[in-house]
Amino acid sequence: MEKLQRQLTKIRNLLDVTFFRVVLFLILGFVLYLVMFSNVKPEKLNLNLFSVSTEAIRSPVTVSDRESTERKREVAEEQVADVYVVKKEINENRVDLITSIFDSSIAVNKEIEASEAEAATSNEESDDGAAEGATANETPPEPISTQEKIGMLKERLSEDVANDVSDSTFTALVSASSNELSIAKDLTVTAINNVMKNKIPADEVENSKKRVEDELRYANLENSLKNAVIELGRYAVMQNEFFDLEATQELRQQARESVEPVKILQGQILVEENQLINQEIYRQLELVGLLDNENSWLPFIGLGLFIMILLSALYYYFYELKLKGETRQNYLLLFSIIFILSIVLLKGISFIQIEYSEVGYVFPVAMGAMLIKILIDERLALLWTVSIALCATIIFNEGVTSALNFHIGIYLLCSGIAGILFLSKQNQRAKILQAGLFISAINLMVIFALVFMQNAHYNALEYTFYFTAAFISGITSAVLTIGLLPFFEAGFGILSTMRLIELSNPNHPLLRKILTEAPGTYHHSVMVANLSESACEAIGANGLLARVGCYYHDIGKTNRPQFFIENQMNIENPHDRLPPQTSKNIIIAHATDGAEILRKYKLPKEIVDIAEQHHGTTCLKFFYHKAKENGLDIEEKDYRYPGPKAQTKETAIIGIADSVEAAVRSMSSPNPEQIEGLVRNIIADRLQDGQLNECDLTLKELEIVANTLCETLKGIFHSRIEYPEMTKQKVKQA
Repeated sequence: MEKLQRQLTKIRNLLDVTFFRVVLFLILGFVLYLVMFSNVKPEKLNLNLFSVSTEAIRSPVTVSDRESTERKREVAEEQVADVYVVKKEINENRVDLITSIFDSSIAVNKEIEASEAEAATSNEESDDGAAEGATANETPPEPISTQEKIGMLKERLSEDVANDVSDSTFTALVSASSNELSIAKDLTVTAINNVMKNKIPADEVENSKKRVEDELRYANLENSLKNAVIELGRYAVMQNEFFDLEATQELRQQARESVEPVKILQGQILVEENQLINQEIYRQLELVGLLDNENSWLPFIGLGLFIMILLSALYYYFYELKLKGETRQNYLLLFSIIFILSIVLLKGISFIQIEYSEVGYVFPVAMGAMLIKILIDERLALLWTVSIALCATIIFNEGVTSALNFHIGIYLLCSGIAGILFLSKQNQRAKILQAGLFISAINLMVIFALVFMQNAHYNALEYTFYFTAAFISGITSAVLTIGLLPFFEAGFGILSTMRLIELSNPNHPLLRKILTEAPGTYHHSVMVANLSESACEAIGANGLLARVGCYYHDIGKTNRPQFFIENQMNIENPHDRLPPQTSKNIIIAHATDGAEILRKYKLPKEIVDIAEQHHGTTCLKFFYHKAKENGLDIEEKDYRYPGPKAQTKETAIIGIADSVEAAVRSMSSPNPEQIEGLVRNIIADRLQDGQLNECDLTLKELEIVANTLCETLKGIFHSRIEYPEMTKQKVKQA
């Protein structure tokens, strides 16, 4: 173990240099890249068109299949029927046209009748004049011929109608009486309406004309007029349903847009085992990149970017860590070792071939999270958990190259956080096993949550596997944490919170030694511990370290307990019979003796430093002045502790609290003003003596320490109420 510690110390010393820290992160990046390389390497298949696949092939990525999408859109567009519209205005216009022809014919007839009536009247008047002896020079007008009647009718009609309708029809019309024309008009309009109220496409015009003809053929009309009516009916019927290009194009566009883009999903089976690879399958294989080697470097660049982002976040965290260089490098090396061990274990588990692809559920992710939480801090444990979960989404990609398994990522993230949260306020080593059971329960709930959200149906064997995996992950995390924790603590010299709490156990051999051999020192140590812890916590220092350090800081007094005043109960002070030089050596020795005892019992370096440094290089003024009074030729440095001076805030505060507690205890009835004056005098003396020069306590923090010590001491040495019984006793004693 000592050899390992020496090697780790050498590495930590190298990490003080920025170059070697960068090298360490490059090593981490190389390990990550090596572990995840195979998981992003594109799968290349040696397949030929119309060959038979020897295995089922899945798509490694999700891509849009534009060609298939376009084909589906074309099919959807073709399925849209042409849109035809019926123009009702055509029906009305044709009926109006036929009506106007009949009305014009009737008007011509009425005009001719009126003309003939006028001519007849003129003839009668002529006849009456002749009878009276007048002579008639005028000849009676000739009757209007059929052609003239036809001409008069055509003048009332448009040129198109005059040209389209035969003269025989016009002859029948002008030859018929008005009454006959009215009947013919009604029959014709009715027949036209009956036919044209229906759709008449271009290919149905002739059939529609025949239906009009059939309907009018049995009309009770004179033959010539019947033929005229039939011709006009056929002439009126025409196409009233027409193709609507705009509406058709709009519907086709809607049909195209309604087609969802075709996608080849990640993990989708493209080729079944023993299936023939036709042109369509071959095209899909090429589309997802399984036959194309040109872009095979893209996944590797993506993996490199992913690792760079991950390590940059970690580097930034350690760069911003406000700790001493040695401690920070110690944490960095410890984190790197746990990270590499975990990622290699993660990769090893991924190689296990079982029926279930969720083999990653057995990975003890909470092990690393709990180790880092206990040995370093909670924030870094969370960052580690997130990093491992992200890497796991790539490592456990279910055999689909370049895929991401988000289920395993969520599972590991929840499992790691569960371990961290359980140990947030549980800093005893015995609680780690309980944390393992808690993690197992959380694992099981997360697994079932993921399974149920998929709405998948599993058999009893699969549910048993999930239960077992969750239990193994939690318990293994606890067991490995308990097993590895002592090695990391010893190898890296880390004084964890859990270790401090264990050292504070009164059953520890050294604490029992102090209690039994030097009870006054034990009580003094407990009082100093209370003062130091409250002062350290007030300025943000490690209060627990200060408390535990106080328990052991005077362990050296157990070698000669009767030479220290707190242990001199009902005995004479031996220093009264000793020369100052000897007394000085005995008193000073308790610091070095204590450090040796603590080293012998292999207590952490921080505790040893507190025992060795809590007096710094202060002077034993009582024995120094006593020696002076005895006329000895001495120097002040001969009566100083060997040091070193306090190197940390905790040690400096313990030294101040140690002096304050001893001084206040020597006062008979201290009041608050006396306590405050004493505290500030001791701190000022330490400052003037240079005892605080080598620690990083600021003047502002010293002011806070002074106020905190005063408040705590006032609570300890508060005035007591004198009860009647106590007063009576005092009277009797008097």
